[in-house]
Amino acid sequence: MTGKRLIISALLLALVQIGFLGWIIAGRAAILRNGKEVLLKIEPVDPRDLLRGDYISLGYDISRIPVKLIANIPRGKETSDDTSIVVRLKKGADGYWQPTTAWFDKAPAPAGPDEADIMGHVAPGWGLREPEATITPEYGIERFYLPEGEGLAIQNDMRVRPFGMKLALSANGTAQIKALMDGDKTLFGEPLY
Repeated sequence: MTGKRLIISALLLALVQIGFLGWIIAGRAAILRNGKEVLLKIEPVDPRDLLRGDYISLGYDISRIPVKLIANIPRGKETSDDTSIVVRLKKGADGYWQPTTAWFDKAPAPAGPDEADIMGHVAPGWGLREPEATITPEYGIERFYLPEGEGLAIQNDMRVRPFGMKLALSANGTAQIKALMDGDKTLFGEPLY
């Protein structure tokens, strides 16, 4: 009887683990499939991870947000807390989306039809009162893995012509990388699963 319970318990645990992993994968796929697409300009940083292979570590125009764009800084607040930030984006004439305003925690109203919100995270300690201060949120889209041997060549190309990253944004602002773009050409796309 104990052996039978052990087998049933092990099977139930395995099903729970598989269900949890499936839920994570399905959530990511739902954002890629149904999310609002935005295109951001990217800047390369470093092309190699010894354990996972080639990647591009990315910076975006939205990687440095001027403090003057943050609409809800409390009076007298000198530095940032460990908090979330919502950055409202609007498509520019060049096709790339740019930040227009930002809020700590959440936006006061949903984005309009020609806008999109991206959710990020701000570490504590950023100065909020200097005239030209910026903060550096992280959005979970700062690294893109490439096929072996491609990272260095793409990083070198990024230094001479513009590249972009196509993102899919969920309704709550969660971002998933959809494709690495070289102008209008898709270099590498992320599969749904």
